[in-house]
Amino acid sequence: MLLRSIHVGPIETNCYLLGADGRCCLVDPGGDGPDILEMVRLSGLALDAILLTHGHWDHHNGISEVLAAYPDLPVYIHKDELFHGQEATPHYFFPPAGDVRTVEDGDTIQAGGLTFQVLCTPGHSAGSLVYLCGDVMIAGDTLFAGTCGRCDLPGGGLEPMMESLRRLGALEGDYKVCPGHGGTSTLEEERRHNPYMRQAMREL
Repeated sequence: MLLRSIHVGPIETNCYLLGADGRCCLVDPGGDGPDILEMVRLSGLALDAILLTHGHWDHHNGISEVLAAYPDLPVYIHKDELFHGQEATPHYFFPPAGDVRTVEDGDTIQAGGLTFQVLCTPGHSAGSLVYLCGDVMIAGDTLFAGTCGRCDLPGGGLEPMMESLRRLGALEGDYKVCPGHGGTSTLEEERRHNPYMRQAMREL
């Protein structure tokens, strides 16, 4: 499996490219569309999907430029992250673009020559998702190295965040944790040293 990432947008969101067998997909193209398209070009792989961990603007702000180059790409996201025109804070939701396909907890996605398991992990937002692919965890803004995502935005909350961290901490085995911002970690490292995950797991 090929795994690459670049920092995009004004708050340096991690945009990931994952691929195998001649194909690839993007996770959270949050800005700087030309840089993302260059990452795809340099990979030498055929882009076939976009996965979004949640609907905040800094995770999808570059999607229009990607879709301009690849107009038929499916875009995967949880239904609770879609903007329907009535919310007072539209920048906290994804304005549907392209072939939007909503996913639920427990679904699997075939994209980029890979299989992704979908975990719904509310807390940062109502429909935040974590994607598991082999030994890689694309954690969005749920789990960071040493901390977790903020819980005070629309649709977020501390109680669901702790439940989500408990769930991630209870997964079998170890994963490379690829968060929405900042550096990578491992799930075992977070079990041992992340104070929020440690607190959540004490409540099991």
